[in-house]
Amino acid sequence: MSTHIESKKEDIANIVLMPGDPKRCEYIARKYLVNCRLVNDVRGMTAYTGYYKSHKITLFPSGMGIPSMGIYSYELFKEYDVKYIIRIGTMGTYTNLKLKDIVLVDNSITNSNYGIYAAGYNNNIIKSSDNLNSIIMSSASSNNIPVYRGNIYSSDVFYEKENNYKEIASRYNVLGVEMESYALFVNASIFSRNASTLLMVSDSFLNTDKLSHEEREQGLDNLIILALESCLKLG
Repeated sequence: MSTHIESKKEDIANIVLMPGDPKRCEYIARKYLVNCRLVNDVRGMTAYTGYYKSHKITLFPSGMGIPSMGIYSYELFKEYDVKYIIRIGTMGTYTNLKLKDIVLVDNSITNSNYGIYAAGYNNNIIKSSDNLNSIIMSSASSNNIPVYRGNIYSSDVFYEKENNYKEIASRYNVLGVEMESYALFVNASIFSRNASTLLMVSDSFLNTDKLSHEEREQGLDNLIILALESCLKLG
């Protein structure tokens, strides 16, 4: 048990898939895991542990934004000795990526001070895990799931007063925006653990295309399968 998680240590697997939305955790648990049970419900952050092809996996929601991801991933790494976290979520694209395209994040670039105050890390760019990314790409190949790779902008503000996405895309060579990966990667570096992010394009800054709430929740099946299949290659 930690400050924000009621689970016993043995309730949490050393491999965690981390959607933002608690309902997405429930969807994955019901559809893909066996012998699954609820292991956390504090503040409605419903987490589940079960088995995918005999591999023990925990689904734990991060909530929205860098602060929320910062809290839950920190406690999972520190208090529960989690070795691997794969964030699975959605993004808005700054490029010509199409809805439901899948992106594996190489680097997260942010406008947040999270790294400074959490770890004395003064760089606004941080890498994901090369080892974990290689495993994910191998699983993508063997399961015939197309994946794009690139950088992501992890914004600390959803409703930015001035969002010059074209300038951000050009300056940092990012494919789009989300709000959690930077905190996850910082925490992984603090504890020398492995973290990666898989994102599905849910909307575009180039036009009005976007997925419905239901499509966002349940349209992630290829991404989910890729993350689960990657877990099979982890110790």
